[in-house]
Amino acid sequence: MATARIVSLKALVHGVSAWSPHSQFLLRSRTLTSAVRAYSAATSPPSKAVVYDQHGSPDIVTRVTELPPVEIKENDVCVRMLAAPINPSDINRIEGVYPVRPPMPAVGGYEGVGEVHAVGSAVKGLSTGDWVIPSPPSSGTWQTYVVKEQTVWHKIDKSTPMEYAATVTVNPLTALRMLEDFVTLKPGDTIVQNGATSMVGQCVIQLARLRGIHSVNIIRDRVGSDEAKENLKKLGADEVYTESQLEVKNVRGLLGNISEPALGFNCVGGNATSLVLKFLKQGGTMVTYGGMSKRPITVSTSSFIFKELTLTGFWLQRWMSSDKAEECRSMIDYLLGLCRDGKLKYELEVAPFDDFHSALEKAMGKRGSQPKQVLKF
Repeated sequence: MATARIVSLKALVHGVSAWSPHSQFLLRSRTLTSAVRAYSAATSPPSKAVVYDQHGSPDIVTRVTELPPVEIKENDVCVRMLAAPINPSDINRIEGVYPVRPPMPAVGGYEGVGEVHAVGSAVKGLSTGDWVIPSPPSSGTWQTYVVKEQTVWHKIDKSTPMEYAATVTVNPLTALRMLEDFVTLKPGDTIVQNGATSMVGQCVIQLARLRGIHSVNIIRDRVGSDEAKENLKKLGADEVYTESQLEVKNVRGLLGNISEPALGFNCVGGNATSLVLKFLKQGGTMVTYGGMSKRPITVSTSSFIFKELTLTGFWLQRWMSSDKAEECRSMIDYLLGLCRDGKLKYELEVAPFDDFHSALEKAMGKRGSQPKQVLKF
């Protein structure tokens, strides 16, 4: 009755009978409008995405297309992506050579940062406008809207520079874990690495310096190597050498007053691996986390017999999949804090999402040496 009275009162105010055809039409229209609004709130907007249906060269098999809206279930969060990088592992997934690959058709990308657009009815702790990253990383970040369960998303400080938030997991976290997981290092110790201009390499230099650990860094012979050396020294590198400078029998004389490295990092393979091994002290450890040259690791017999070196590998995805989600998020917060304080930085190039194929060519090395490419949506 109360409802009837309210309707009657509204109807009388407007000068029509409560149950006239006109009022019934208005009531149906309002009901339909409410239903449409409820449906719209439960789905994401259409998403513009980088999709591939088969494995192959990314510049050939990827395409930018529009995907239909996705239902937002009660535990889901719809995120409007802000930025996402193009990592070597992203390229390898599309090529079909990475050990873990999403089923096809697939959307590219594995990490990034976004803003909460909408939340499901059972979601707590996240609100519209919050900044989040997938942690651990999750496939499908190269699109304008992503819908995944709340457990995928980690809320971060919105004062973090967007491009650093988008790239904090794969490379900086790799650098941190390698410094902490293999050899107990103390202030005054030394590490050596090839691929020092890579994003991981830049992070290793800075994180080591914060711990009072020296770094010896190896870079390729190329145009601009002198500038690269200066840039790495500004980040805190103690020594930087091109590969050709290390074609000497004894590299100890190049260390000056710093100690022989106890720990080495290899992301190149081939001859660059032997240069890392030459620097390592007796009983040292070399960790391989990449193979950019696509050449096998070559190790001399004497390195095993007389120097008793240990060779091992590190794969971040395996580490993160071993029930370390909370630990991973704590480390990410630490790294993002360093970024906000200006204590951790690395070279990046932000590219509009509309220029995806141009950024992809740069990331694939088709335009010479380029900074890390970060897509801005």
